[in-house]
Amino acid sequence: MSPAAIKEAETPENLSEHTAAAVATLDRLLDLAAQRVRAEVTKDGRISSQRMEEEQRATHGLAWLATYVHSLRQLDAYARRLKEESRYGALEDRIVRLGFAEFLAQIFGGIPMNQGEMVRLADLGIAHDEAGSFRTAEVETLIREGNTPEIRREITQLIRDQAGHSTFGDPGLDETMEQIRNEMRRFAQDTVVPHAHEWHLKNEYIPFEVVDQMSEMGVFGLTIPEEYGGLGLGKEAMCVVSEELSRAYIGVGSLGTRSEIAAELILCGGTEDQKQHWLPKIASGEILPTAVFTEPNTGSDLASLKTRAVKDGEVWKISGNKTWITHPVRADIMTLLARTNPEEPGYKGLSMFIAEKPRGTDEDPFPADGMSGGEIEVLGYRGMKEYEIAFDGFEVKGENLLGQVEGEGFKQLMQTFEGARIQTAARALGVAQSALDLGLRYAEERIQFGKPLIEFPRVADKLAMMTTELMIARQLTYFSSWQKDSGKRCDLEAGMAKLLGARVAWAAADNALQIHGGNGFALEYPISRVLCDARILNIFEGAAEIQAQVIARRLLETRGNA
Repeated sequence: MSPAAIKEAETPENLSEHTAAAVATLDRLLDLAAQRVRAEVTKDGRISSQRMEEEQRATHGLAWLATYVHSLRQLDAYARRLKEESRYGALEDRIVRLGFAEFLAQIFGGIPMNQGEMVRLADLGIAHDEAGSFRTAEVETLIREGNTPEIRREITQLIRDQAGHSTFGDPGLDETMEQIRNEMRRFAQDTVVPHAHEWHLKNEYIPFEVVDQMSEMGVFGLTIPEEYGGLGLGKEAMCVVSEELSRAYIGVGSLGTRSEIAAELILCGGTEDQKQHWLPKIASGEILPTAVFTEPNTGSDLASLKTRAVKDGEVWKISGNKTWITHPVRADIMTLLARTNPEEPGYKGLSMFIAEKPRGTDEDPFPADGMSGGEIEVLGYRGMKEYEIAFDGFEVKGENLLGQVEGEGFKQLMQTFEGARIQTAARALGVAQSALDLGLRYAEERIQFGKPLIEFPRVADKLAMMTTELMIARQLTYFSSWQKDSGKRCDLEAGMAKLLGARVAWAAADNALQIHGGNGFALEYPISRVLCDARILNIFEGAAEIQAQVIARRLLETRGNA
């Protein structure tokens, strides 16, 4: 279908009518799915955790269906905003068309939870004939007319025309956010991109010179209030910065995560003295934090943590083992979760500490009494290094118990989960954009059979779908940040953004490597690094399976009550 034919068949006004109608239809479908799944996991009138576990395919499938429905809602809202602001161009239009067509087709045909697991409506208790009643005329039109060879080809040509811009397509942010994006983009292009692959290959730390420049730019104090030395910006700014820095190198984008988690813990749970003492130092980059939560054999099961904190006079003594600790050697403080009351089961006996430590080196990583550890060698996500740590009577000042209250550690940590997942989704956007950048450049430069790879339809189709999925994930992520900045609960949206963003990043990296062919498998090509970096996004900050479980639980509590 030519551009003229598209315009004749489906004007932007008609498109808006169809997308709005499709979203309304999907809302009804989601309510029905929630009803059916709830019936399967309810026992004695209550949602049963055991039944949810036994019916994971249905419960997790419900989470994915809801993520798709919410994603299309935000894609529709995105198009409406741009039209109202006269910013809705050809590329944005084609992205909306392809996004609706593909996601609708997957909803009715099968949503990929990962490469080997497809969830279908039948898994959610909706029979084929019943599902057919939701394939309205608007839905059928969007599927039929939105995913055509012409539209995919046009998207690819339009991103070729925009190569070198900050993003492909207008992300829908205001002028201030775009200024922040451009500033971060220039810094990343000049300071990070030329060296990132070498840091990765050599498993080197991100140089302190880079860290210092990030400090000067305010990266570590973005969301810290001005009265505590920060810039006082919101999660939207955090998303912009995280996306652009991660586009250059996820290690650089993730440095800010350490400060974000520590600052939010102290802001939400600390005493005023703790806020006055620690937050200005975090904001300025004077101190670098690390998060010390996970233990061997527990993973996401924080209720099973065994690391003990015992009060001994004016100090707490920490004993136990932690693992998958990011950037601990060069950190100055640890936000450390430990069990202060072994008599309290599960989460109730956990407390959070601001544990001070000296900076270490590769030769002497932990120059502190009662603390030792070894590096965990990893495929990607380098630049900060991962460690397992053993504590044996490690001392923490009594004044550094967060909030000066015991037993609140898990509750304090929970307050940071929304922000952490939004930030992780933003990092996923950056990794996906990096993969798209590399895939597009290689497809244009590599000549095969007498023409550039991008001239082959399946290569162009990959780039078109990468562009579209990236914009969908971006809208879901930024909506989550707006909800958070407005003071609204957004754990559901943040979880969905992280769930989808991680899958989009992995798919983009995988497809970009495929475009590179054999060269993509060579360590010298940056796409090999991006593939490794993308893989972690589906694991940390809550593995996809855990994320889906959490989303499903919320949905079953709130949606489709008969």
